[in-house]
Amino acid sequence: IVNPKQLDGGVNVVQLETAVGAAMKCFDNASGINVPRSRFLPVKKTSDLLLVMSNLYTLDHGSLMMSPKRMFPSTPLVKLGENNFKNVSAFLSRFGSIPDLLELDHITVSGDVTFGRGVSLRGTVIIIANHGDRIDIPAGAILENKIVSGNLRILDH
Repeated sequence: IVNPKQLDGGVNVVQLETAVGAAMKCFDNASGINVPRSRFLPVKKTSDLLLVMSNLYTLDHGSLMMSPKRMFPSTPLVKLGENNFKNVSAFLSRFGSIPDLLELDHITVSGDVTFGRGVSLRGTVIIIANHGDRIDIPAGAILENKIVSGNLRILDH
């Protein structure tokens, strides 16, 4: 499969992909195994990374397990803004620590938003920093069914 892409620097590249089954014929004595879904979670975007790094999952003998403390079997819906959360380094720079997501249903974050240490997100949380504004969620904040928009900075003195 030919997959044209553009790198962050604007360079156009072609990524070549193949199905695992088709690639196996290139190796002598190759065999396949069936790996259950519980052994991995695909991480294609930083929104997936947030879930995997959070307290929603634990690693138990090589298997990712949903925390028994989560009341719902489904994972939260996570939408992180493309401009500020696109790559891993930008994503990591926005968190003092990964928030508590055990009681989260849905989060949308857009714009220049940072999270302090020990933040807890519950229910549905929407955080939208207007263009040119910044929102800093303070350490220890608990946001439950909240919409935060505009500009918020709390500074130590």
